[in-house]
Amino acid sequence: MPSFPTTPIARLTGHAGIVHAVCYSSGSQQYILTGSSDRSIRLFNPAKAPPNSTSPSAGLINKYSAHGYEVLSIDVSADNSKFVSTGGDKTVFFWDVQTAQTIKRWSGHAGRVNRGIFAGDGDSVVVTGSYDGTVKIWDTKSTNYKPIMSLDDAKDSITDLCVFDAEIISGCVDGRVRSYDLRMGMCQVDVIGHPVTSLSVSKKGTELLVSSLDSTVRLMDRGNGQLLKAYRDEGFVNTELRVRSTLGMNDSVVLSGSDDGMVFAWDLLEGNLIHSFRHAQMRETKANAGRAMAGKRDVVSDVVFCKTRREWASAGGDGNVVVWGM
Repeated sequence: MPSFPTTPIARLTGHAGIVHAVCYSSGSQQYILTGSSDRSIRLFNPAKAPPNSTSPSAGLINKYSAHGYEVLSIDVSADNSKFVSTGGDKTVFFWDVQTAQTIKRWSGHAGRVNRGIFAGDGDSVVVTGSYDGTVKIWDTKSTNYKPIMSLDDAKDSITDLCVFDAEIISGCVDGRVRSYDLRMGMCQVDVIGHPVTSLSVSKKGTELLVSSLDSTVRLMDRGNGQLLKAYRDEGFVNTELRVRSTLGMNDSVVLSGSDDGMVFAWDLLEGNLIHSFRHAQMRETKANAGRAMAGKRDVVSDVVFCKTRREWASAGGDGNVVVWGM
């Protein structure tokens, strides 16, 4: 396996609350967007924010303010000109990156919107999943402010979504993963048995990575719903909070945040833990060290891998994003 990035190379700071969302820009992935419980979104150039920096303006390019409640997700369009953000407002915000203004605000969800992602040819739609149990699809090109489709099979909060080809995959607090094949008009349900907090599809589209509130990350076969591998560790705690996991380094590594400020990396095929990190102290660590002092502020809500460099980022309850590289 190629060597794993373990060195803090940037620290993005300035948020006055938990950072729930971190997202690389598209293309060369030079920039990072962050969204927080302080209701703001910040755009950074991490190359200009060294790891020892404490200045909230280090690497900061722009701030985006429109949310009246916490920001829970961000997704960037393929051409980097737009992004979508969602959160506690029950509203979906569609932004122009350059002007820092919202182009559209879609409302129709009856609860906080946990996830919003671009889909379709040319990012023609935005798919959202909400606490109200529905998945909604919005047309980015049209002037219509109503959703073009609403999927309401779930009986509890939708926590995460991903899209592969013409399929929308949703994770739910009811412990189920639902895959909607929009061409065939079919819905396949896989039962995980514990509240699902995060989903990621492999590059090939044949596997699905699922996080759930039993301190386990699972790799599932998308074709038959079979469990391929489970990733656990005695130091890995995820029983309360929504944390994300992701695949990285060409789908060779599973990376996950945790309830108590740790980040864990497993070898995808072997299933063994290869690294653990304490986000707030910006260092690699033994997983169980310092567990006793963990509190809400220690959560690592989101982790994201850079697709163009050997690099990843962790977003924490301390209001900071740490970028880890070689």
